[in-house]
Amino acid sequence: MHRIDLLIEPEWLLAIEPDDAVLSGHAVAVDGGAIVAVLPAAQARERYDAAEHVRLPGHALLPGLVNSHVHNPMTLMRGIADDLPLMVWLKEHIWPAEARVLGPQFVRDGVELAIAEMLLGGTTCCSEHYFFPDAIADTYRKHGFRAMVGLPVIDFATPWAANPDQYFDKALTVHADLAGEPLLSTCFVPHAPYTVNDDSMRRLRELSEKLDLRVHMHVHETAQEVDESLQQYGQRPLARLQALGLINERLLAVHMTQLTSAEIELCASNKVTVIHCPESNLKLASGFCPVAQLQQAGVQPTLGTDGAASNNDLDMIGEMRSAGLLAKAVSGNPAAMPARQVLRMATLQGARALGMDGAIGSIEPGKRADLIAVDLSGVSTQPVYDPVSQLVYAASRDHVRQVWLDGRRRVRDGELVDMDVQDILERARTWHGRISAPAA
Repeated sequence: MHRIDLLIEPEWLLAIEPDDAVLSGHAVAVDGGAIVAVLPAAQARERYDAAEHVRLPGHALLPGLVNSHVHNPMTLMRGIADDLPLMVWLKEHIWPAEARVLGPQFVRDGVELAIAEMLLGGTTCCSEHYFFPDAIADTYRKHGFRAMVGLPVIDFATPWAANPDQYFDKALTVHADLAGEPLLSTCFVPHAPYTVNDDSMRRLRELSEKLDLRVHMHVHETAQEVDESLQQYGQRPLARLQALGLINERLLAVHMTQLTSAEIELCASNKVTVIHCPESNLKLASGFCPVAQLQQAGVQPTLGTDGAASNNDLDMIGEMRSAGLLAKAVSGNPAAMPARQVLRMATLQGARALGMDGAIGSIEPGKRADLIAVDLSGVSTQPVYDPVSQLVYAASRDHVRQVWLDGRRRVRDGELVDMDVQDILERARTWHGRISAPAA
C-alpha cells in the first residue's frame, strides 16, 4: 500500500472536469498538498494507507470556490453606507472614510476578517483589488491563503501613492517581491476608465504585455459611467480601452452591466474575461450583466462578490444562486445558466481567469488540493435528486463543513482550525469605533 497524507470519501464528488460529472462511491487521495488520484472508494482503500481518512456521508466534495473580484480590506466597512447609488456611495461615503483610516494595519485587519469569512464559506482563492498590496500579500502569506494580489493604479493621490509614477514604481516593486510565492500572484488593478488617464492606460498595456500580467478593472459598471465617457472622450469606455490596446485576453472586466451586442462580440473575439458580481450590482442598482448572452457568444464569465461594503458579504454559494436566478430573469429563459454552468463559473472558470487553472478549479490528479465539503444531509437540502442543483439552489455557506487549502485542513466540522476568531472580531470592533466616530 502507498502511504499518503489524506483520503476523502464523500457521498458525491463534483469534480468539474471532465464534463461536469457527478461521481458517487469515489474517493480523492491527497499527498504533499496535491491530488494524487480520483478513483472508486473500494480501490482507494486497497491502494492507500492514509494518515487521515475522512468519510463524509451526505456531503458533496468540490473544488474550493474562487472569488474573482474582492476588495477584502473593506470588510471593515460592511454596512457603512447602504441603500445608495454607486457614485454617491463611493464619493460621499467610501472615499472620505478611506481617507481617514486607510493604511497598512487597516488593510491587514480587514483582510484577516475576510479570510476567516471566506474559508468558513468555502472560498479558497480570491482576486484582490485594493491599496497597500504589500500588506495584503503579507496577510495572505501569513494565513496560507491563495490569492492574486492587485497592483493599484488611479489618477489621484492616496496614502499608498501620490502620483502615477509612484503607483507604477510601487507596483513593480511588489510584483518583484512576490515572484516565486507558491500561493500568490499579481495583476494590475486600475480602478476604472473614469479614474485612470490615457497615459497611465498606455503604460498599463505596455507593462501587462512585458510582464504577462492581467489587468483587472471595473468597466461599464453603470449607465452614468458610459454617459460621462461619451461626454469626455466621445466614445464608450470599451471603445476607449480598445483604442488604447487593452481589449485582449489579459483584461478582467468587472461588472459589465451596460453592453451592446457589438461590445459582447468584441469581448468574445478578443477573449476578454467578464467578472460577474450580481449581488453588488443589484444592491447598487447598477444594472444587469447579460451573462447568458456573453456565455452564448463565447465569453467565459466568472463570479465575484465585490467588496463587503457593497454586497454585504463574501458568500460565493449565495452568489452562485443569485447569478443563476438573475440570468434566467434577465434573459427570459429558465434554461439559461443552469446550475452546472454556475458552479463552473465559481470554480474552474474563476481559476482560468486568474491563470491558476493548471493548479486549482477542478478535482483532478496533479492539481493542488483546494477542496471543500458541503453537507447536504439536513432538512433544508433533502432529498437530493441532483447534488449540483441542490448546492446552487438550496444550500448555503453555513452548510460548508470541511475545507482544505493546498492540502492543509482549514475548517473542521464548520469551525476554523488555525485562526483566532475572537482576536479578529475584537480588532473589527475597534475599527468600527474609529470609522463611525464623527470626523474631526
